Amino acid sequence: MGFLDHLDDLRKALTRCLAAAFLGMLACYAFARQLFNWLMLPLFEAFPEGSSMIYTAPHEAFFTYIKTAFLAGLFLTSPYIFYQLWLFVKPGLYSNERKYIFPISFCSALLFISGSVFGYFIIFPFAYQFFMGFANIYIEPMISMKEGFTFSFRLLLAFGIVFELPLVIFFLARLGLVTSQKLRKVRKYSILTAFLLSAMLTPPDVFTQAFMAGPLIILYEVGIWIAYFFGRKEPEREKKKQSKESKADTAG
Repeated sequence: MGFLDHLDDLRKALTRCLAAAFLGMLACYAFARQLFNWLMLPLFEAFPEGSSMIYTAPHEAFFTYIKTAFLAGLFLTSPYIFYQLWLFVKPGLYSNERKYIFPISFCSALLFISGSVFGYFIIFPFAYQFFMGFANIYIEPMISMKEGFTFSFRLLLAFGIVFELPLVIFFLARLGLVTSQKLRKVRKYSILTAFLLSAMLTPPDVFTQAFMAGPLIILYEVGIWIAYFFGRKEPEREKKKQSKESKADTAG
């Protein structure tokens, strides 16, 4: 296939993904108000007494509910979306590797949702408690619906993407592109990359960035063991095996 053919396949895959997310949004819009309240619950619980959210434009609440429905639809259709993305990669795989497409797609969606759940239940309460701690008798938080949703949306997607790291390492290890030994050698650079990536994906505060960099570093360590157990044999191990076999042949 030529370069333009690959671009056309990518366009078709992205079109299917957007169509699935749109259908998911339509299915979830009837529950948009309840979904938004549930999404903002950690913030509501961290609000000082008497505080509440506001909206500063006539259309802000309406469009925020639409965005909330789209986010819910994205999670609802995530297995299909990841399946389409992996189908785009499928032509570049060997026949014995294509059998992993369906389980990898399912695991991709599962890890994405798990990362977002981790961010919602573990990170959100601490983050909101920290930020609301700056309120006092002179300063009262007045957070708009748009700002509150944008903050939550970015964090949910960021943690969902970050939790894909072990699966990406598994896939690369199966292809022989990375090994556990190579991953160990670049560990110090991966730690730096974790903080840089956290700075790009999270709001511009050290507190939230540290909460993302920590799990990312742990996931990288998990990925090293995944590459060790499930990746192709490393050159050193193959050389040792070949050396033992040659010695056995000589002795024979």
